[in-house]
Amino acid sequence: MTNKEKYRKFCEVEDNIPIYSKDWWLDCVCGEDNWNVVIIEKNSHIVASMPYFVLHKKSIFTFINMPKLTQNMGPYIKYPEKQKYDKKLSYEKDIMNRLIDLLPEYDMFNQNFHYKITNWLPFYWKGFNQTTKYTYIIKDMPDIETAWNNFSKTARSTINKAKKNLTIDESDDIELFYEINKMTFDRQNRSMPYSFEFIKNLDLHTKKNKSRKILFAKDIKGNIHVAVYIIWDFHSVYLIMSGGNPELRNSGAKNLLVYEVIKFAIENNLTFDFEGSMIENIEAHIKSFGAVQMPYFNISKTNSKILKIKKLIDEVRE
Repeated sequence: MTNKEKYRKFCEVEDNIPIYSKDWWLDCVCGEDNWNVVIIEKNSHIVASMPYFVLHKKSIFTFINMPKLTQNMGPYIKYPEKQKYDKKLSYEKDIMNRLIDLLPEYDMFNQNFHYKITNWLPFYWKGFNQTTKYTYIIKDMPDIETAWNNFSKTARSTINKAKKNLTIDESDDIELFYEINKMTFDRQNRSMPYSFEFIKNLDLHTKKNKSRKILFAKDIKGNIHVAVYIIWDFHSVYLIMSGGNPELRNSGAKNLLVYEVIKFAIENNLTFDFEGSMIENIEAHIKSFGAVQMPYFNISKTNSKILKIKKLIDEVRE
């Protein structure tokens, strides 16, 4: 049995694996033949895993990179029970070193780790680099009222206004969602980062695995103001895509839908992950919901001398 076959069986029984590292998700966003996984076993049971997406460019370079719409990958580690902190660090060092050594040859490595991975030192000692990024989460809220009280005054006011004029519909219409999603990119004069065929295939699998919702905010005339696409696993709800009609941007629809998703997360005892942003005005909007800043690591390494020189030249030009 190959590592990939073992990992598929592992994903069936290991609920704690984030959705972005599930085999079915990787099949969709990478293509079944474009990802693989390194695993560590103990007594024929997987105790650690690290899936990776392989991207070949012009048959010259091999990249281990992040696939589309995938917030995080990185190591997944099962820890022994009641492990002391010093033992945990030693355990992580051993596991991560073994995972690194099992990776295939590559010219460039780039992955975002889940924010629960707080120790990247073993990667540093192996010559990797790290950049800190941020997501924002809402967790451990006993009820929606508590979360509501953490919203800014402006956010609450906007939501209350939107409630008077808009309704929220749940839909399976992925084509309509894509059209609304595309409006946002069109307004910014940006091309779509994914095709409709890509999204349609992903939606088929998220729906099959009962892990997604599509929500529309509509007015009394049936006009769609904003649409959001959320996914979830056993721990978190993620808002991975959204879009809105640029002519109806001031209705508060986005805030209303975010509120609805936060409510869904709390009702199901899940953390809500905004998936964050390093863009200043987006960060300001997110934190108005009382979300907590959560750092996560972007881990990278360049082995190719050609790519190292190119990177150095690009940095000098900046």
